[in-house]
Amino acid sequence: MSTPQPSAIRPAKKLLDQVREVIQLKHYSRKTEKSYVGWIKRFILFHGKRHPREMGKAEIEAYLTYLAQDRKVATATQNQAFNAILFLYRNVLQVELDGAIDAVRARRPARLPTVLTRGEVHVVLDAVSGPQQLVVQLLYGCGLRLMEGLRLRVKDIDFGLNQLVIRDAKGMKDRVTMLPELLRGSLQKQLLRTCLLHEKDLARGYGRVVLPYALGRKYPGADREWGWQYVFPATRLYQERETGIVRRHHLHESGVQKALRLATRIAGIAKPVHCHTFRHSFATHLLEAGYDIRTVQELLGHNDVSTTMIYTHVLNRGGLAVRSPLDLELSDDNPLSPLET
Repeated sequence: MSTPQPSAIRPAKKLLDQVREVIQLKHYSRKTEKSYVGWIKRFILFHGKRHPREMGKAEIEAYLTYLAQDRKVATATQNQAFNAILFLYRNVLQVELDGAIDAVRARRPARLPTVLTRGEVHVVLDAVSGPQQLVVQLLYGCGLRLMEGLRLRVKDIDFGLNQLVIRDAKGMKDRVTMLPELLRGSLQKQLLRTCLLHEKDLARGYGRVVLPYALGRKYPGADREWGWQYVFPATRLYQERETGIVRRHHLHESGVQKALRLATRIAGIAKPVHCHTFRHSFATHLLEAGYDIRTVQELLGHNDVSTTMIYTHVLNRGGLAVRSPLDLELSDDNPLSPLET
């Protein structure tokens, strides 16, 4: 039996490459991959580049405490760092940590979401231009998150049933939401523009998009099919670093965010308006209209109704429908207002 040459021996994978591989095997999003790799790298650098196998519960607690006390990070940021480190130990290193992690936890004050009135929504929407306008209209009209709107594919629009299917949303779940009647025409025009662009790409030998999971290997050629194309394609092609394949992605989120910031200034809205503000407004306005909170929960894709309950605190009429004494009508028994008496 011949001894393998040194050049034929595969070098051990670097730790962060192992992390990326496991994340991809679990079909986590690219944003999650980037975030987890970043937190794991910062955790290792914080402890002087020691290998995680040489560290454990005490080092994790020290890093999380540092984030809360010294960096003053938000609760969600600290939780994200904690989840990334747990993923490293449990899924990559196959090490189960002993006992609960007892670190100083970041505290986040309870804050109500920013909600626009119906009038404010329409003023801002009218000030947005280009394909970004239709994206923001879908955020409000369907209760979508920004990336859910941008990742929408042609096959997921059902004009017959007036509905959108949101695939692989937060928590790797699918859900169904309504398709606003007012947006049918705009969406059909957008699909026509996308179809013409896709035909030009095909004629040039391109026309491919990224497919989820391993569908590209299971169905060769599916990435060129019309149904898999993004509803809001990017203006430029890009070359995939791993394979060298030229593809067309969807619009970048920063373009929508910039267009919305400009529209908010033009509309003269003083409230802090972000893309997620339209999802908050969608939920609040449905509850104001008398829709059942369970229905709103399903449309938003919340796991727990308690998450949806926050919108009951920002209704125009207040959570308990209590009226101010200044707004109380004069009674027959007391024709004078409290201020006059």
